Amino acid sequence: LLLAGAGGLVGVGLGVAITAAASRIQDWPLVVPPVAMAGGIVAALVIGAVAGLYPAARAARLPPTVALRST
Repeated sequence: LLLAGAGGLVGVGLGVAITAAASRIQDWPLVVPPVAMAGGIVAALVIGAVAGLYPAARAARLPPTVALRST
C-alpha cells in the first residue's frame, strides 16, 4: 500500500502540474477539485491493494514448496 500510495501521490502531483501548465498557457483559472485529487489517491490505493492481495491469497492456498517453485 505504501508503494501504491506513493504512486498515487506522484500521479496526482503530475496531473495538477500539467493542469496548471495548460491553464497558464490558455490563460484560464486553475481549478482542481480536492475531491478529484483524493479520488486519484484512493483509486491508486484500492488498485494496489487488490493487485497485492489477490496473488497473495492464491499463494496462501498452496503448499509452500509449490508456491515457491519456479516455472
